[in-house]
Amino acid sequence: MPTYSTMRTREELEEHERTWLAPYAEKAAQTRGRLYPTQPHPYRTEFQRDRDRIIHTTAFRRLQYKTQVFVNYEGDYYRTRLTHTTEAAQMARTVARALRLNEELAEGITLAHDLGHSPFGHSGEVTLDRLMLTRMGKDPDDPAWTGKGFNHNVQSLRVVTELEKRWPDFNGLNLTWEFREGIVKHLTEYDDVPEEFIKPYYPEWRSSAEGQLVNYADELAYCVHDLDDGLRSELLHPDQVEFKEIELWQAMLAVVDGQFNELNRHRMIRHLFDLVVTDLIEATAQRLEQANPQSADDVRRLPEIVVKPSPAMLAKIRQLKSFLYECMYRSPRVVRMFRKAERVLEDLFVAFEEDYRQLPEMTRARLVRVNPEVQSGGSINLKGYRVICDYIAGMTDRYALQEHRRLYDPYERT
Repeated sequence: MPTYSTMRTREELEEHERTWLAPYAEKAAQTRGRLYPTQPHPYRTEFQRDRDRIIHTTAFRRLQYKTQVFVNYEGDYYRTRLTHTTEAAQMARTVARALRLNEELAEGITLAHDLGHSPFGHSGEVTLDRLMLTRMGKDPDDPAWTGKGFNHNVQSLRVVTELEKRWPDFNGLNLTWEFREGIVKHLTEYDDVPEEFIKPYYPEWRSSAEGQLVNYADELAYCVHDLDDGLRSELLHPDQVEFKEIELWQAMLAVVDGQFNELNRHRMIRHLFDLVVTDLIEATAQRLEQANPQSADDVRRLPEIVVKPSPAMLAKIRQLKSFLYECMYRSPRVVRMFRKAERVLEDLFVAFEEDYRQLPEMTRARLVRVNPEVQSGGSINLKGYRVICDYIAGMTDRYALQEHRRLYDPYERT
């Protein structure tokens, strides 16, 4: 048997956090707790357990076949939601370690931040939002209702609190409060959570430093790897005149003496990752030194987000994002796929709405539990529609296309 001195127990890990992490970092031993009390683990902190629970979910595995920009069958080299998530998590760990934040918490929130994403990327999310708002009797074109029919951050929270079933006595993963807060308060330019979902997590406060870090690990990672995928797919061309205006592109070219080729593309992308991560670390460290927070809640109470790039880098990133939006995300190839995706998801929703018996057995049983009237020919209520939405949102791109063929192609076996 090994002796105590050769093993790192949970108590020793917690002591290491107390002595090594910054005063403004979250500590696992000081968690606000779980919805359902559990016995502590002998060798893992509470945040380590939460991170591990996320990795073992069905929703996490499905990210492998969910679109980032390119549908997975377009090529094995392009990023998926899973590879995006792991790249963002690697960035989060690097920054957290440099700033003496809690690595397990930052990594775990990052791993969970896209669990609720629908198939077919942002287009799928917009489609499900529109379909649900229509069933709610709301105008989907009214900006006041955008994201209140379906929102992938809210859906991520639903995945970890309701939809994953791992224990006999309760639904969800029973994550700590800090993990749930980081998921529901995940905010980027494309993410905005309706306020009613944030109420249990001090809506007047910002997220923890680790949660704030995830916002930019997500945003910076997808900017860099979408540029990489755009170049690889030849949706973007180095000789495009628009590239000449992009400051970060010019900085990348300088590393390879202006010579763009396949090998140099890797060097350029590595350099861009290094630029944005270094800036995020240094700019955040400067803000933390000025603010001098002495607890995790001190960070939450600050009037401004503290974990973010410098103003100069933010301007450069906005410039790159605008370029990607115009020249890549709105390219005919991507737009055509998104329009196909909208039609597929709408067809699926309508099929299940018109006859819920086409749903798989477990989903059908869940719909009947919340909407028993359908068994006697009654209409589907909002809880029933949410079950249909949950089912479609959990699909991978590949499964959604297969299900569409099974439902609508008379020659496809059901």
